[in-house]
Amino acid sequence: MTSTIPFLDIAAAHQELRNELDAAYARVIRSAWFVLGNEVAAFEEEFAAYCTAKYCVGIGNGLDALHLILRALDIGPGDEVLVPSNTFIATWLAVTHAGATPVPVEPVAATHNIDPARIEAAVTPRTRAIIPVHLYGQPADMAPIVAAAKRHGLKVIEDAAQSHGATYHGMRTGVLGDAAAFSFYPGKNLGALGDGGAVVTNNSAIAQRVRELSNYGSRQKYVHDHAGYNTRLDELQAAFLRAKLPVLDDWNMRRAALADHYMKRLAGADLVLPVVIDAAESAWHLFVVRVKERERVMRALTDAGIGVQIHYPIPPGRSAVYAETTATAADCTLADTLSREVMSLPIGPHLSNEQIDRVCDVLLAALTAS
Repeated sequence: MTSTIPFLDIAAAHQELRNELDAAYARVIRSAWFVLGNEVAAFEEEFAAYCTAKYCVGIGNGLDALHLILRALDIGPGDEVLVPSNTFIATWLAVTHAGATPVPVEPVAATHNIDPARIEAAVTPRTRAIIPVHLYGQPADMAPIVAAAKRHGLKVIEDAAQSHGATYHGMRTGVLGDAAAFSFYPGKNLGALGDGGAVVTNNSAIAQRVRELSNYGSRQKYVHDHAGYNTRLDELQAAFLRAKLPVLDDWNMRRAALADHYMKRLAGADLVLPVVIDAAESAWHLFVVRVKERERVMRALTDAGIGVQIHYPIPPGRSAVYAETTATAADCTLADTLSREVMSLPIGPHLSNEQIDRVCDVLLAALTAS
């Protein structure tokens, strides 16, 4: 019987770094310091350096990281923020939690990332910011996005939750706008062993405001200048992330090699393959194809013991939380189409070419079956 091929083999990743992760755990336990200690400070410094940014602030999760950037920029009720129509709902929720209104912008059909050419038409006198998402690990086309933002006096906030280590014109995501939000959810390219996130920026005022907001609105203990939150990266997760950060580039290279193998094996098949723009190097967080008869094809893969997923089956604007809002009335035709056709194939640094071949064999057979 053919062995099961997981969508992402997290256990294998932890086995590879077992000694480093054990040492990280022991270090924190010995210190008996679990919140805002040396591990968080060290990780913030190391991840900022990795992104070539001046500042990194550890946050409890990626959603909170986005939300706190908006709060730090005083974006709230009465304001509008441009967001992709095709993304995980957290991008929209951050805007909603800040009290602002998410305004959807359709993607480029080839990349599924926000379409810079559609931004101008979406800007109104109430627009304050744009949140491009580096979806699936590929950077959005940032140059025209930043140019549009400058023309209209808007802030650019990167949703970099899926793009750890990806580059655009040789620059890592995280330093392509005014600030960036990262997620360290366990399934990310750089994943903790629980929730975690970070804000990365070159702006000292944003970094300081986010740091205060994340810690009860406090710059000094028991002195509270803002109505803040309790959302901090904890010491243990920071220690685990420090153990994983040195291998991130190597793991991303393994992902890229598997993506290349997929592209060669599936060339000419009856599906739409990913497209990476010339300016970008994707982190290949996901390998997403478009398939017309998705349910039937997914069933064939699942029956063969192959892990497949859908990112994402419901566009945010079609979710119940946004029912009867202006977002519902927006034209999200392409996002709707993608939601019906996208399918994510297994990819991760601990899968082999042989496993990818097995996925391709089953997929190709399903595509040609009547």
